[in-house]
Amino acid sequence: MALTLDGKLVVAISSRALFDFEEENQIFEQGDDRAYMQLQRDRLDIPAKPGVAFSLVQKLLAFNETPSQRVEVVILSRNDPVSGLRVMRSAAHYALPIIRCSFTRGEAPWRYLKPLHANLFLSTHLSDVRAALAAGVPAAQVYPHSAHASDAHPSEVRIAFDGDAVLFSDEAEQVYQSGGLSAFQKHETDKVSQPLPDGPFKPLLVALHRMQQAAIPHMRIRTSLVTARSAPAHERAIRTLMDWNIEVDEAMFLGGLDKGEFLREFEPDFFFDDQTGHIESAARHVPAGHVASGVSNTPRG
Repeated sequence: MALTLDGKLVVAISSRALFDFEEENQIFEQGDDRAYMQLQRDRLDIPAKPGVAFSLVQKLLAFNETPSQRVEVVILSRNDPVSGLRVMRSAAHYALPIIRCSFTRGEAPWRYLKPLHANLFLSTHLSDVRAALAAGVPAAQVYPHSAHASDAHPSEVRIAFDGDAVLFSDEAEQVYQSGGLSAFQKHETDKVSQPLPDGPFKPLLVALHRMQQAAIPHMRIRTSLVTARSAPAHERAIRTLMDWNIEVDEAMFLGGLDKGEFLREFEPDFFFDDQTGHIESAARHVPAGHVASGVSNTPRG
């Protein structure tokens, strides 16, 4: 019988999201593929420094320190196989039990997400993220300049989500952008009893909620909704989560206040938002990823 990843939380991640390869990437961006490969070959025995998503991956893999293997992390990278050797050696250096990987030498690796049944894809390449989202996989563009996660919660994975166009659809955001705040508030009040349609990251929240309910003794998951909504529009968001039978641990309805400082206090291992302005604010304090979905990310002609 063939092996399967069914029932696991599967996280696919690019090498630059997991490790700090920004110095090497400068060579690659100059268009000198061979010089980049040679540099990686020369540094095979030098472990790469942890990258923006390192803490998230390290903590999620800690859920496997039981007889039940609940998490699978797979590296999907545009690196060539030789450079990929350094990636895998770096993972082994940090004792990350990552055994599956794909290195495509410049080709888009997102097409392998479906066979993996991935619950999340993290990459620094916006085009790969857009393609993954279009294929129905929760995906975010990692900002390499983001602050790294705090080490204050070693036994707790903390993940923060924006609401509209992330956990929920962008239905309400479309109303806001076309009609302004008053139209948005009226729309949400009128439809308060109707659950919001699913957003691209609902499947990830469902998978995390399932792990929360498993009650692993040495590791926990803590989730937070961090949204620009305010009363009375907060009620529809909460009612939607109730309808999904999903509980989040915290909910912040900030009414347009800057999210960055609130996230600094929550100390997530990762924050997901659809608006680049919010990501730039958050990235000064916490690891952050851009969910390139919804009306805010639709080119306007």
